[in-house]
Amino acid sequence: MALPINITELINRRVVENARVEYKRNWNPEPILHSICAFANDIDNWGGGYIIIGVEGEDGMPKLPVSGLTPDSIDRINKELLQKCNLIEPRYVPIVEQTIYEGADILVLWVPGGESRPYKCPTSFPAEKAVRSDKAYYIRKLSNTIKANNLEEKELFLLANNVPFDDRANFKANVADLKSSLIAEYLYAVGSDLYETSLKRPVTELALDMRLVGGPSELRKPLNVGLMFFYERPDEFFPYARIEVVDKPDPTGIGMTEKVFSGPLDRQLRDALSYVQNYIIKEKVTKVPGRAEAERIYNYPYAAVEEALSNAVYHKSYQIGEPITVTITPEKMEITSLPGPDRTISDEDIRNRHMISRRYRNRRIGDFLKELKLIEGRNTGIPTILRAMQQNGSKPPVFETDIERTYFTVILAVQDKFLPASSQKPERRVRKRRSISEIKDLILSTLSQRSPLSSSELAEAMGYTKVTDTVGKAIRELIGEHKIEYIDSENLRSRYQKLRLTKN
Repeated sequence: MALPINITELINRRVVENARVEYKRNWNPEPILHSICAFANDIDNWGGGYIIIGVEGEDGMPKLPVSGLTPDSIDRINKELLQKCNLIEPRYVPIVEQTIYEGADILVLWVPGGESRPYKCPTSFPAEKAVRSDKAYYIRKLSNTIKANNLEEKELFLLANNVPFDDRANFKANVADLKSSLIAEYLYAVGSDLYETSLKRPVTELALDMRLVGGPSELRKPLNVGLMFFYERPDEFFPYARIEVVDKPDPTGIGMTEKVFSGPLDRQLRDALSYVQNYIIKEKVTKVPGRAEAERIYNYPYAAVEEALSNAVYHKSYQIGEPITVTITPEKMEITSLPGPDRTISDEDIRNRHMISRRYRNRRIGDFLKELKLIEGRNTGIPTILRAMQQNGSKPPVFETDIERTYFTVILAVQDKFLPASSQKPERRVRKRRSISEIKDLILSTLSQRSPLSSSELAEAMGYTKVTDTVGKAIRELIGEHKIEYIDSENLRSRYQKLRLTKN
């Protein structure tokens, strides 16, 4: 692979700082592997460095004449280099170019800062003992490769943890992939002063001003967040970076519709929300007697859907090749993204719907979405969802994840008045089984308010569908106790016979 830099200028250090270039007269696996590890760790965020094999250094400059490498040794070095790089944890392989300088064959190893830092490698060789050798983290200090001490090791881990995926340079893309038209649209939307000159300036300059590029000065690369917002097809670099909305009116899948929204993150979010608002959300208007304003309710309050879906875009890991899914059934809407909340949010916090994050997976994505007014300020998203559901008369949202926190789902229940008829079952009246004395008291109370009543009318007034055996027994006992009586004592079998309280 040809390096994106002039080799002569590199070797003479005209475009790259001294600390980022190291000369090696011959192939020596141990110090070269240590330097590869140190450049990959890039503790000072310089963009890595270069190792030139076949050129001897003298006072920080190449020593002439150049000794070079023999053609036979170059093939051997390439094979052995790959073998040694397998000993780096995690595995790291530099970019290698064979070239000619001052008439001599040399190898140039380009070692950009690694995406999976920190890296460690064996402290010593020979090869047959390398796998069992102790391993250490190496860093660059000035123009030297040294073993990191305990404090520097901690710094390396902190450095790795403090570079979110969205803020890393993407070495598979080019700055030219960023579209100036998309950048201009964004600047116009947020009212930036940069908008006036955005279409007249080179995209590289504009991207630098917006901190959308990274990598060393001789090879600028777009940051992942730049590709997510200002490239037409982010899913080419981040598989399944999209939103899928599935409307499933029947469990069998009959009548199911599926819409896929891709493109820049802000566009796919807006398009998905627009679709949900226009085709999924329904409204019912009810005139309330004595009130000028009608009551308006929705199957799903838009504010809750907007916040839940925007949070999914914000907090999803774009290193995981799974889309955000929105599934709508007659009973609920489920919005799922991967992975789940980090461990700073406890299981109890999730159950109590009280989720305040102390870490952010995608800080830069959040910044852009906030500027575009697509998400709320810090830690206000969940309260917004709760408030919107409450104001709509809907049940509170449910937040789900698993023990491993591999996913996160927000479940919004449909407002009860939008439930299908089959789901709106009348509430069963659960009647406590009454004792004979309770039934007798109820008979006396009922007849004191309404009298006379037939046996059937009396049973119905008491909440029974018919005269049960227990009710019949209670009536007979009350007649025997002379507390109630029939109105016609001579025609007890008459169909018109009715009961009343006994006259004293």
